[in-house]
Amino acid sequence: MHKLSLPVPGDDALAASSALQQLIIDDIHQHQGWIPFSRYMELALYAPDLGYYSGGATKLGKDGDFTTAPEMSPLFGATLAGLASQLFSQTAAEVMEFGAGTGKLALDFLSECQLSGIAIERYFIVELSGELRARQEELLKGFPQVQWLQKMPDSFSGIVLGNEVLDAMPVDLVIKTADGWREVGVAVVDEDSAPRLIFREQPKTCSPDKIAQIPYADELPVSYLTEVHAIASGFMHSLATMLLASGKPAAAILIDYGFPAAEYYHPQRQQGSLMCHYRHHAHPDPFYLPGLQDITAHVDFTAMARAGLSAGLELLNYTSQASFLTAAGIADVLVRTSPEQVMDYLPQANALQKLVSPAEMGELFKVLVMGQGVELPENLLRLDRSHRL
Repeated sequence: MHKLSLPVPGDDALAASSALQQLIIDDIHQHQGWIPFSRYMELALYAPDLGYYSGGATKLGKDGDFTTAPEMSPLFGATLAGLASQLFSQTAAEVMEFGAGTGKLALDFLSECQLSGIAIERYFIVELSGELRARQEELLKGFPQVQWLQKMPDSFSGIVLGNEVLDAMPVDLVIKTADGWREVGVAVVDEDSAPRLIFREQPKTCSPDKIAQIPYADELPVSYLTEVHAIASGFMHSLATMLLASGKPAAAILIDYGFPAAEYYHPQRQQGSLMCHYRHHAHPDPFYLPGLQDITAHVDFTAMARAGLSAGLELLNYTSQASFLTAAGIADVLVRTSPEQVMDYLPQANALQKLVSPAEMGELFKVLVMGQGVELPENLLRLDRSHRL
């Protein structure tokens, strides 16, 4: 499992990873030798100064570990800004972004507002990482509308954006055994006097609420391993509380890779969707160099929609990224650049293809829109797939 052919990090990075591994081992010892996988994932991604998102390593773009839609093309942010301009007639002219990364989505969104005369009062970024906030502040210093928050406010009326936010939230792992479902967590073993992190099943079966989101759980085969999304569902509840507290129209646009529950928990998806990203290499070992790699799971959009609905939000739209961006006018943004300007046009046309092609991001990525008191444009509603959730 650990013999992976991946780029070798520098000495400082290895030392930071070793320090984080020791912190995780200490945490396991403090909890009687076992922690849930969600706790491991939380420490690996968010432990102060050492976690993947809270440390100082470059995460996004060609020098990082993966590339997101805003990093590919300004068309993505510009298209979202155009859609938001249509919704601002119903909501406050404010945006709140979670998981802003380098700040590229905010830059493209605000640049489009500036270019097209879209009035936007404030653009909030909820950011926990000091390193990422510093990068965002540098990139966005020309936009006084931007304000940073360290936590979700009590109420908000406007447009919430979350691009690849839900997939980075810690998940629990469960496995079907002959005796029922059991939780799979993390333990430590000493191997040649060197401690090693391993998966370990709990001896007791899970409580029914732990697997409640898995449809036909009793019919799935023995050894079926998958994720459940309690933390992301909790985020949806908190999001709903914030939006509903204002008593005013608001909408949240959440874009991520994933499936509705019937596809997520398909019998053939026997090993779940957990995946790690390191220097543009994808691999399945979450214990490889903790703190230096991203750990993600696909999103169960049915669970996210149910969480929002149970907290009082309306399900406004669920569709593929391709359908959403096309209906929101991404092609109209592209044709502002003349095809005769080949050096400018071709890279954007190629990026658009990646964003909407079913063979690239167009079908794997989905868009979930939830809110209250908001009507979406008719062209978006025509492509709605909410019946699949």
